[in-house]
Amino acid sequence: MYFSFKEKTLRILYNIITYLAVFLLKIVGIFNAKIRLGVNGRTRAFKDLKVEITNKDKVVWFHCASLGEYEQGLPVFQEVKKLYANHKIVLSFFSPSGFEIRKNNPITDIVVYLPIDTKQNAKTFLNLVHPDLVIFVKYEIWPNYLNELSKRKIQSILISALFRKNQSFFKFYGTIMRKSLKVFEHIFVQNENSKTLLESIGFNDIIVSGDTRFDRVSNQLKTNNTLDFIEQFKQNKLCFVAGSTWPEDDNLLINYINTAPEDLKFIIAPHNIKSQQIETLYNSIQKKTLIFSKKENFEISNFQVFIIDTIGLLSKIYSYADIVYIGGAFGNTGLHNTLEPAVFGVPIIIGGNYKKFPEAFDMIKNGGMYAISNQNEFNTIVNSFISDTEKRIQSGNANSSYILKNKGAVIQIIDYIRK
Repeated sequence: MYFSFKEKTLRILYNIITYLAVFLLKIVGIFNAKIRLGVNGRTRAFKDLKVEITNKDKVVWFHCASLGEYEQGLPVFQEVKKLYANHKIVLSFFSPSGFEIRKNNPITDIVVYLPIDTKQNAKTFLNLVHPDLVIFVKYEIWPNYLNELSKRKIQSILISALFRKNQSFFKFYGTIMRKSLKVFEHIFVQNENSKTLLESIGFNDIIVSGDTRFDRVSNQLKTNNTLDFIEQFKQNKLCFVAGSTWPEDDNLLINYINTAPEDLKFIIAPHNIKSQQIETLYNSIQKKTLIFSKKENFEISNFQVFIIDTIGLLSKIYSYADIVYIGGAFGNTGLHNTLEPAVFGVPIIIGGNYKKFPEAFDMIKNGGMYAISNQNEFNTIVNSFISDTEKRIQSGNANSSYILKNKGAVIQIIDYIRK
């Protein structure tokens, strides 16, 4: 890959910043448990790869930033595993929230933290992994890794990519990132706007395949979503489920729940399940409330509010919902997955900070999702769904139809890989 003088200068600057980041992460990791997990995990990565991968192994490498990207890429990973049945599968994460939750999974042979993007790390990693195929998901663009993939002429693709005009690729200072992006043999984007932006910087190997998350959530309908304890709790009553909530979301819920009618059930699954936050939430609710981890000692059906202080159940819990609230967009943390409940044909309420989520725009336009900006708006829309059965059903049907219409990205990606 040829680099101009300007590009070489920018790469030198990038590498200096990267080495500084390595140093700073080690310092910050002393005081921050999550960052410390990443630092320690990256330190072990090469050792773990040497144990699990030999020179004779054929390998496919998947890379995701975090848990969300893993879930997004999973339906593709599952199909690739079938196509490359004789290959070992390496999965790398950058974030501890992905690695710690999916370090044990049925798809891959080894899961590692991706070492920081230095030139030497990229060479060492690829010497150990020596993949025949590389699949990155959505956003992850690491110049040194991609440059090394280009030198070795390894087939690399980017899936479920989503681009916005304010990203560095489309700025005057984004030379390195643009060059790195062009290492991908093909990019599968979520929408036409992303395709247009890529074409504006001279990239033409693009397919608008849509978002693989639609395939991912559609597969949820094929699984057994039964949860006996949720059935026992719900008792055929109307059930409001709040998923991935933050404290600002919880305040909305608490204010509503404390004056809600007794025959309406509530399930709250906070994003942060640390005991202190769960206790704060529990103590703020005046209705009869049960915490999941303590449920064995009680008759579940006697409670009106159920707080889920564990992970891995939410996608199944949504199948019992009549109304859903998704957290993250009432504050500034980012809207959580709205497609998971949408597939079950349920109306959805979110906060107003959803500008980076095209699916939210679509579902609001379709009448299946409602954005609120204050307590009064929240109360009004919840009450309307409770009192107006037809509105609730129509909104839910709009969401399930939206999922069905947009599935199919996986087929396009796998058809390309088969060629």
